[in-house]
Amino acid sequence: MSKKINVRVGVICAMIAGAALGRLALTGIPNFSPIGGIALFGAAYFSRKYLAFIVPLVTMYITDLVINNMIYPRMFPEYYDGAFAWGISPWVYGTFALIVLLGFGLLKKVSAPRLLTASLSASVLFFIVTNFAVWAGGVTYPKTVEGLIACYTAAIPFFQNTLLGDLFFVGVLFGAYELLKQGIPALKLQKS
Repeated sequence: MSKKINVRVGVICAMIAGAALGRLALTGIPNFSPIGGIALFGAAYFSRKYLAFIVPLVTMYITDLVINNMIYPRMFPEYYDGAFAWGISPWVYGTFALIVLLGFGLLKKVSAPRLLTASLSASVLFFIVTNFAVWAGGVTYPKTVEGLIACYTAAIPFFQNTLLGDLFFVGVLFGAYELLKQGIPALKLQKS
């Protein structure tokens, strides 16, 4: 592996780690998260497809462990019994894997219109899949068409934050990368 590729992979991973820290810092804003942006960023810039899946999902899992075991218990002590939470939601993690696939398709060439389309599509995909999971797997809404509509309707206020988070972090990650490319020649390679 060439030194240029190592530098490129290192910068991409460092940027993803920095965005993940943003997830920890912004925990108080429901659904305003960098994970959609991270998934799209990884899909656009990792040439090794497995890294585009592994890095966002591992990043999300690590931040989930911190959020679910250190941050949320302090914010919402009435909901925590003190047991360490290891679990994940297959629906949420599966959706982020789908967002990576979406990025593979839409971001073969990075441009502002493609980034906007990918970001909006990622937000809509996350909204549709995860709220379907809430309806299908929960007890809050009846298993009827009306119950599904009620579930999606109740989730609309959270969609705004998902949309804003995806747009913000896509802008920050891709914009910062373009700026870094001006000073680090190794980043000008097509993919890493």
